Amino acid sequence: MSYMENMPEVEMADISLLYPDGETMRRAGAGMSDARLPADTAEQLELDYLINLKSCDIASFFTSDPETIRYRQETFADMTAHPEIAHTLLKMLPLLSDITELRRMGADTGASTESYLYSITEVELYTSLMEHLKKGLLPLKDSLQSRAFRAFAERISYLTESEYYKDLNEKLNELTKRVREIKSITVGVNLDAQLRPESAGVLSVNNEYFKSGEILDRILRLDFKENEYTTIASLVPFRKNQSENQQMALSYAFDSAINEVFKTSIRSWKKVVQLYVLENTDFLIRMMPEIEFAVKASELMKNLTEKGVPLCRPEIRPMAEKAFTAEGLRNPVVAMKIDEEVIPNDFTFDEDGMIFVITGPNRGGKSVTTCAVGLAFILAQLGLLVPAERAVLSPADAIYTHFPTGSEDTIDKGRLGEECARLDAIFDTLTGNGLVLLDESLSSTGSYEASYIASEVLAGFSMARCRCIFSTHLHDLAASVDQINADCTPKGGVKIDNMVAAIDEGTRSFKVRRARPDGKSYARDIADKYGLSFDKIMAKIEKKK
Repeated sequence: MSYMENMPEVEMADISLLYPDGETMRRAGAGMSDARLPADTAEQLELDYLINLKSCDIASFFTSDPETIRYRQETFADMTAHPEIAHTLLKMLPLLSDITELRRMGADTGASTESYLYSITEVELYTSLMEHLKKGLLPLKDSLQSRAFRAFAERISYLTESEYYKDLNEKLNELTKRVREIKSITVGVNLDAQLRPESAGVLSVNNEYFKSGEILDRILRLDFKENEYTTIASLVPFRKNQSENQQMALSYAFDSAINEVFKTSIRSWKKVVQLYVLENTDFLIRMMPEIEFAVKASELMKNLTEKGVPLCRPEIRPMAEKAFTAEGLRNPVVAMKIDEEVIPNDFTFDEDGMIFVITGPNRGGKSVTTCAVGLAFILAQLGLLVPAERAVLSPADAIYTHFPTGSEDTIDKGRLGEECARLDAIFDTLTGNGLVLLDESLSSTGSYEASYIASEVLAGFSMARCRCIFSTHLHDLAASVDQINADCTPKGGVKIDNMVAAIDEGTRSFKVRRARPDGKSYARDIADKYGLSFDKIMAKIEKKK
């Protein structure tokens, strides 16, 4: 019975670490995402610093689908409970990369001996991969809770415990031994009347190497038969002093010999590679970006835990609720960069405030908190834990940032013009389910102009009914919140509220609180801290008299 007749009928159900069903997975693979994470948002929030992927763009995994998020939460819960899973997944990647490269090389060589040998090596890699997964994943099978890893373990169990897989290993060992035993070939060459090579053919395939000899020694000893693997002249490199035609002729003769010797076994083996190994590694190769993301994300969770940052599994609410509550929220980028404890903050979007204007002193926590909220959404919508003690959120369908870039097009538009153009572009695709994060926007112009433009923009965000944080030094903007609400809420806009980065007794607390700002008190505290209050200046002047 042939290999093909013995091949089992395997129903290749979709398996994914990140998507609950085949349709969701295929839509994501086709770039039909249900949520947008623009490249500048990922860059400005330093997402690559947290999860640096080599093979894909992390934005491709961003989703707003609650079911997909919960599915991933299960996956990462298993990886947290069993850290060895990440190690098993990580060791898969080089094997899968080698299989992918072998397929490419085999396709380039066509139906040659080289391509057949690539096929054998691919099967060796496949069996090594299966044994690695069998050893690393199956012992955990009964304790796995996630749908993803239970299905993954079930597939590996089926593939490695089938009679066909055992037969595949036996055939591999047999064929590999035969191939590895080939050390040389004996070629017969016919000559024409001028003693030039006319035709050639392979006499035998040998399991010993030929050795260099001298013709005079062989003639004097008359021991040709007893030393059949010792040449009558020195061995020379295969392609030395040969024309291209001669090299091609010898290569063709060699390939023909190997093909003839393994005419049935290697060719039928290649069919197995194409129809069995190909099928059973394709789903793993497709999973390579998912595997890299899962490993890197799991590593981030581990590093944050070691830094003492509390992590929670966020409760996912329907998008229409626009919910967001985070207690004890930390900024994970800051946590990874410093050795000190990160100051936690609470943050809530609700009916009294879907948009917040955060004011306060420089380096007082405004930007850190703004980014922390954005990163909480992103991590949650990637299916990960959130650096907070408790979190509830409705996914955003897109997250936009408007931060100073340092590379504004000042020639064509000027810096203010560039800032306004970027703000205008946000409104092109913004919906009521979006999240907008602005940090020191419109800082390139005077306070009056900036406050006027910013108030217009805030009114627009209110009418768009999105969630938004505007971190700013513009205290006049904060003072105009009541007027903007009076204009917009009767027309259906969402409410805007104020938050302040507090200073306690002249020292930054890095706490952000929901309150009306008092710009003068901040200025007074900062001036006093740096010795620039009128009283302290006068004290220095009097001291010099």
